[in-house]
Amino acid sequence: MDDMLRTLVAAGHRVRPLGLALGVSAAALILAFQAAPAQAGQQQNEITKSDISQDVHGAVPSDMNVDVSSSQMKDAANNGKNWLLHGRTYSNQRYSPLSQIDAKNVKNLKPVAIIQTAMPASFETTPLVVNGVMYATTPVVNDKMKVMAYNAATGDPIWSTTYDLGNFKICCGPVNRGVAVGYGKVYVLTLDDKLLALDAKTGKKDWESTLADPRAGYSETMAPQLYDGKVIVGSSGGEWPIRGFVAAYNAKTGKQEWRWHSTDPKSFEGNSWKTGGGMVWTTPAIDAKRGLVIFATGNPNPDLNGTHRKGDNLWTDSIVALNVNTGKLKWAYQEVKHDVWDYDAVSNVVLFDTKVDGKAVPAAGEAGKVGWFFIVNRETGKLIRKSAPFVPMSKNIFTTPTKKGVEMLPGANGGSEWSPPAYSPKTDDVYILGLNQLMTFTLSSAATIPGTIRLGSTFKNVKGDKAQQSGTFTAINVNSGKVDWQAKVPQPMMGGALATAGNLVFTGEGNGWFDAFNAKTGKKLWRYNLGAGVNAPPITYSVNGKQYVAVAAGGNFQLGYPRGDAIAIFALDKSPSGQHASISK
Repeated sequence: MDDMLRTLVAAGHRVRPLGLALGVSAAALILAFQAAPAQAGQQQNEITKSDISQDVHGAVPSDMNVDVSSSQMKDAANNGKNWLLHGRTYSNQRYSPLSQIDAKNVKNLKPVAIIQTAMPASFETTPLVVNGVMYATTPVVNDKMKVMAYNAATGDPIWSTTYDLGNFKICCGPVNRGVAVGYGKVYVLTLDDKLLALDAKTGKKDWESTLADPRAGYSETMAPQLYDGKVIVGSSGGEWPIRGFVAAYNAKTGKQEWRWHSTDPKSFEGNSWKTGGGMVWTTPAIDAKRGLVIFATGNPNPDLNGTHRKGDNLWTDSIVALNVNTGKLKWAYQEVKHDVWDYDAVSNVVLFDTKVDGKAVPAAGEAGKVGWFFIVNRETGKLIRKSAPFVPMSKNIFTTPTKKGVEMLPGANGGSEWSPPAYSPKTDDVYILGLNQLMTFTLSSAATIPGTIRLGSTFKNVKGDKAQQSGTFTAINVNSGKVDWQAKVPQPMMGGALATAGNLVFTGEGNGWFDAFNAKTGKKLWRYNLGAGVNAPPITYSVNGKQYVAVAAGGNFQLGYPRGDAIAIFALDKSPSGQHASISK
């Protein structure tokens, strides 16, 4: 950490860092509020002061039923009109069977509502839609975040609840990735390690639980997962000397039912497993038939210095399956052993069937920062195949960082970052957002100070003629691992994808463009500029028989993309005089 940043943090200031796109060190990515260190992972009734208030008084209209049951969540694949779960279904495929908007008429797509949240910051939410009501979260601005309910067809506000955060520490932006809705409640995680349950009709708080200690470096960025009366959560904060976990809480009471820790003592030198990282940044998938919760884990800590954590460092950088009822480990596959490049597995795990010797095999896939899409057997965790690279890889990949510095691709952002891919059963393709950033990895010390970041190295974008700053959007066939098509964009990509039965796949760019591609060919069919980085996953749904597409546009903290505060809702314009977006090349 450079001296000026260290001085500010030590004095208790919140530091707004620059993104890696500007070529600064990893230490300058840290936004932190220092408090007295505490034992990591302890549950306490009162760790930091926080508050919650109602902004817009009102309630969901009585004709809009927002009470989602366990059976409805399990049957989400057969309910095309709603977007009930973070990945639409427990498989995290982000595929919709809606086809009213298709490859032929998508050129007629136009915005019907632009929701202004008044919270301009790095916007990563996936809205949920339940019978015409949209639920979304904002990022944190001035230590506050909002949970909101809107009319999903018009964008009109129904209720808005503001949460005032206590002390927190974050590495990668003041972000929140959305809510879970079920059992008459809205569940949301906060950067100061709270799990909140709000009334889905009014937004009023029902209960609150503390998951971990933010003073140690824990934070919560994911959208929680709901399953069979449990709220399943994971931990962020991989740049601090803490131990990652996944936990399940009772959806009615907020009491913890089980907790699994992601660092295995047998694969870490000495006691380094106690602060070994392995955070879980993104929403798990659920295999209801096999009773599994399946997710990806992040890098070991220190990120780029493995001197004092010798061993494979299981189960960091892995695809992991637990028994959803007990939290016991069923299987795991490690993508990168003894990671010293920050090559987390941070993108959502996707469930699908793949072909092996002509037979269908249940599989789980994850787009790693290292630049491959890993496909494992969903019953055993054994690797079936890894894809062709979806980003450029340098010949010296996996070279250990040195004090002099090593230039390498992918950079520390990936590969694929947290961006959830989409999978289409109509094409057997998974659609992945990629980053291409040549970086210099330089080894440094890795002192352990509780409550303080511990990177063990620095990574900076390479400047000059050989600098690489671009993005890819890639369709990979899950039966072969081959690239079916790839679109290249001028900036590294971060956000998410949506696939539909209308032979379309949607994604956004950091320069404000929201794009639609032919899912089979990769031809760009439509785009619309929202004025701020479209760095969030799109969704689609229908209200009264009309299909809509929605996406947040608020830019991205890590890559320095233009900020905004909008959720845009699109639908087909059937009027002859309608203004249609054109494609600019």
